Amino acid sequence: MARYTGPKTKIARKFGEAIFGEDKSFEKRNYPPGQHGNARRRGKKSEYAIQLAEKQKAKYTYGILEKQFRNMFKKATASKGITGEVLLQLCESRLDNVVFRMGISPSRSGARQLVSHRHITVNGELVNIPSYQLKAGDVVAVREKSKSLEAIERSLSNSSTVYEWITWNDDTKEGTYVAVPARIQIPENINEQFIVELYSK
Repeated sequence: MARYTGPKTKIARKFGEAIFGEDKSFEKRNYPPGQHGNARRRGKKSEYAIQLAEKQKAKYTYGILEKQFRNMFKKATASKGITGEVLLQLCESRLDNVVFRMGISPSRSGARQLVSHRHITVNGELVNIPSYQLKAGDVVAVREKSKSLEAIERSLSNSSTVYEWITWNDDTKEGTYVAVPARIQIPENINEQFIVELYSK
């Protein structure tokens, strides 16, 4: 399964925000990477550069590679509704993202690994495809054999964020993807309109 495995702090510094989650290295050096760091003079970015950067940020945030992201954009374009919003909703509906949102893993890459290693079920069935698209009402749970995994227990004990479109039961270690989130409910700092403009060229 293809995925980005390069240095994460460097990418976060490029975008000026910790897109991969809490990062102590980023906090120490929250300026762009490169030999001259903050001192380097950067010219005004072109419209294309701004749009491309926004697309790259979205891809890195959700851990999706170009081909898959382009296919999601095509799906969003064919759907009813605002293309940019639908694109982000498709990203949010991915199984690995929902596992992350539920607090089962502290990062999306960790959530992807849990799904791939067959620790997660959807509606009682084992699903090991991180890009699996959930529908409203789907029940996501930690597999019975995996409930005592230290990594999962540690992540759940440290998780405190609550999302309106997700419910979670800590006793049974299962939650429900109640509804597709509205754009205003998605906390990611992404300007989806730039992505739409880029792909529409």
